[in-house]
Amino acid sequence: MSKGLVLVTGANGYIGAVTVEVLLKAGYSVRGTVRSEASTKAIIAALPQYADKLQFAIVPDLVAEGAFDEAVKGVDAVAHLASPVSMSFDDPEPVLRDAITGTVRALESANKEPSVKSFVLMSSIVSVFIPRDDDYTFTEADWNTVAEDAVKKLGKATPGPVIYSASKVAAERALWKFRDEHKPKFTVTAINPCYVTGPPLLIPESAEKLGLTYSVGPEIYLGKPLDKVGIPSAYHTYVDVRDVARLVVFAVDHPDKANNERFIAASSYAPPQAHADILRKAFPERADIIAKGTPGEGYTPGTYAFPKSKVYDGTKAVRFTGQDYIPLEKTVLDTIESLKSILA
Repeated sequence: MSKGLVLVTGANGYIGAVTVEVLLKAGYSVRGTVRSEASTKAIIAALPQYADKLQFAIVPDLVAEGAFDEAVKGVDAVAHLASPVSMSFDDPEPVLRDAITGTVRALESANKEPSVKSFVLMSSIVSVFIPRDDDYTFTEADWNTVAEDAVKKLGKATPGPVIYSASKVAAERALWKFRDEHKPKFTVTAINPCYVTGPPLLIPESAEKLGLTYSVGPEIYLGKPLDKVGIPSAYHTYVDVRDVARLVVFAVDHPDKANNERFIAASSYAPPQAHADILRKAFPERADIIAKGTPGEGYTPGTYAFPKSKVYDGTKAVRFTGQDYIPLEKTVLDTIESLKSILA
């Protein structure tokens, strides 16, 4: 017996595919939205044991009027994960349009469907964080109040990461605005993860196609210099993709507890040196390949605690769910293990 049917938009994305898997393991049936039929094949191949509980809806244009009307029919919950993701955007207008309108379209469709009981939005830590000069702990009460203003001021000259930040802020604000204006019958929850890492469900064709946020460990494993891995100038905070998916399941399982809540998903501060230290210990035979750097430098070994200058407080999610985050060492090693076929 299925616990219910959950619609996952952007089901073939990195977080989307793992969320599909975790929902299926939790006893739900899943309908995933993708832009084309071709995108379904890899997910089906990766989850053959759930063939009877997995279906797809083709939604080629997320911003079209009624885009999700057919996809939401009969579903108990909606997990809206589909959104533009890049640090190299060069024009804010289409990015913000797709992020905002895509979210509103999913909400509109959900609001028309009597069966929908909960709506979960995959937001981001960038909707919470703003640059500060003082030591500060960011919580769910904080909002990014600068990214959208920067876009208005700079237009097409806005840096890519700021465009991305503004799109996530605007999409989440659209969620809460819709709740306030339409007072939907379903519950509403936002999840705000920092950099998401961990083993992907869908394995890329080659190491050159690794996802940006989970590439740090694999790139170091392959011998890339520590100052060349991941996202330039990143604040090295991580959460396991399986924990992010688990928060979606929690919001669907416990809509009463998750209603009107934001959940920061953040477990570890781990610059490339931390990943290198974990990998060199686990794979001593690769000591000549994995960069040594300065072991133990720049982070707190063992706890991977946030520097007091900038803390992302992810403890609310732990309190609500009663489950701690997956340890960083396990995340790093599980990621390598899942990608062994392309990490020659």
